[in-house]
Amino acid sequence: MNKKVFTEKELKEMGTRTLDLVLQTIDSGNKEKAKELAQRMYKEFNYLHDGYMFWVTGLQSYIYRNYGIKALEEAERQAHTIEAKVVFKPPEKTDFRSLVENMASGLRGHLQPITIIEDDEKVTLTMKPCGSGERLVQKGGYEVGLARVTESHPITWGMRDFPIYCVHCPIMEMLDIENTGDFRLTHIVHEPLCQDSCQFVFYKNPGDIPEEFYRRIGKQKPATS
Repeated sequence: MNKKVFTEKELKEMGTRTLDLVLQTIDSGNKEKAKELAQRMYKEFNYLHDGYMFWVTGLQSYIYRNYGIKALEEAERQAHTIEAKVVFKPPEKTDFRSLVENMASGLRGHLQPITIIEDDEKVTLTMKPCGSGERLVQKGGYEVGLARVTESHPITWGMRDFPIYCVHCPIMEMLDIENTGDFRLTHIVHEPLCQDSCQFVFYKNPGDIPEEFYRRIGKQKPATS
């Protein structure tokens, strides 16, 4: 008979969540081992994060190339409707402070550094690099077959040759206005997209939101804003 490859201890440890191992190691006082496990947990999550990022973008590319931009928008809208019900639920608190904190919490899931700046007009959050769209470009995803949206459209903020993964940002802006009557979150972007980090912006007074932000997604700025 073949000898066993793993000990029972190795099998148990291999199947234990890294988070549990981190907490156990902290409790035992082994700081260096805890740091090693924290780095391991980061790598494990980042591997899965990027895998899903490429997977989703591959599905988007298939929809766009075979069924066109209208189908792409419909699919994205449907996906975000489902996500909102199951995972990305609307925040229970909708005051300005809570909205900013909720966005920061979500962005931290991309595992990239975030700079947050507040001035009299707004709060701006910037990941450098953007943990998904910008990194997908940096990783060469569009050079190995992922699609770019060639035509100008509201789901591309009116840009051409738009990285297809990023269409969810304009669509989320549209859904925001359609569901609440105005923006909660806006984006300051640069053309070509993903050559510089996008900024996630919360305006304290909706009236200060530039009219162009509405026009680029095919909306009209409310007269009361």
